[in-house]
Amino acid sequence: MGNTVTCCVSPDASPKLSRARGGGAAPGPERRADAYQVAAAAAEAEAGDSDHGGGPHLQHISDREFPDDLALESNPSDHPRASTIFLSKSQTDVREKRKSNHINHVSPGQLTKKYSSCSTIFIDDSTVSQPNLRSTIKCVTLAIYYHIKNRDSVRSLDIFDEKSHPLTREEVPDDYSKHDPDHKHIYRFVRTLFSAAQLTAECAIVTLVYLERLLTYAEIDICPSNWKRIVLGAILLASKVWDDQAVWNVDYCQILKDITVEDMNEMERHFLELLQFNINVPASVYAKYYFDLRSLADDNNLNFLLEPLSKERAQKLEAISRLCEDKYKDLSKAAMRRSFSADNLVGIRRSNAILS
Repeated sequence: MGNTVTCCVSPDASPKLSRARGGGAAPGPERRADAYQVAAAAAEAEAGDSDHGGGPHLQHISDREFPDDLALESNPSDHPRASTIFLSKSQTDVREKRKSNHINHVSPGQLTKKYSSCSTIFIDDSTVSQPNLRSTIKCVTLAIYYHIKNRDSVRSLDIFDEKSHPLTREEVPDDYSKHDPDHKHIYRFVRTLFSAAQLTAECAIVTLVYLERLLTYAEIDICPSNWKRIVLGAILLASKVWDDQAVWNVDYCQILKDITVEDMNEMERHFLELLQFNINVPASVYAKYYFDLRSLADDNNLNFLLEPLSKERAQKLEAISRLCEDKYKDLSKAAMRRSFSADNLVGIRRSNAILS
């Protein structure tokens, strides 16, 4: 089990075989996602052969899609209009905290958040395309904390249980499932993995998407007994899908020195099966999770580092904005040319206006 995701689906789908036959560059994240989905579709097609006794049975696309209402309600990690689970779970604590402060007349104290004025503009260095790594990991781990704290029940699977599959040689205490980890504990665990594997902030957001997708698809809960292995499995998968030069499973064994490669491989296979090999993350879903994480940070006073907008950075932002504007102008012109009717194949002639 290395940094290629096809090896746990089918031996014939190995990228090494495809390169030996036809050559080509290493597969990117989109090709890896297609490899999972093609393998899953092929398995369903083979299963359908026996139903008709003839050629392969191709399932109609309408049979594979959920109704809009059901899909939006049950699969928030697949649809941009659905509310993220972590933000919903955090609202309970946020409302109670605000209510308590109001009843007890607690003063907000000195304002630490900076606000822009007519003379000074404060901006941070985190954008949806280039999030700040430290702030993003803090927000993602806070989302995991609320998942654990406000869980509905303790549904779990043996493959994620730390008692059955320990990550260290230290003996797991008998009451390990009764104590919720705090935010700092979760942050240190995730931060250690990201620092050692040199993962990006975008990978942290995709990790949270996979985590919520797993909880929804498998109908389990993240709790004190399984949170480390679920988070580790989500990070492992997100790093392989997002980064072209992904970290191999054996590399994670060097970070967590007491875990075996076989255990990592088995956990990854189960994770993929529970996701139904759906590792696609649309751009709209990614953007929703990014902005919901920023809302979570704002509700919990996890302020992003703000700095005054300098003249040099303003000029840089203006140059980037002008570049994007020119790019979209070219795209709109190309779209207009493609939309001409057959009567206008010669092109549009603009005549000069005659003023009398």
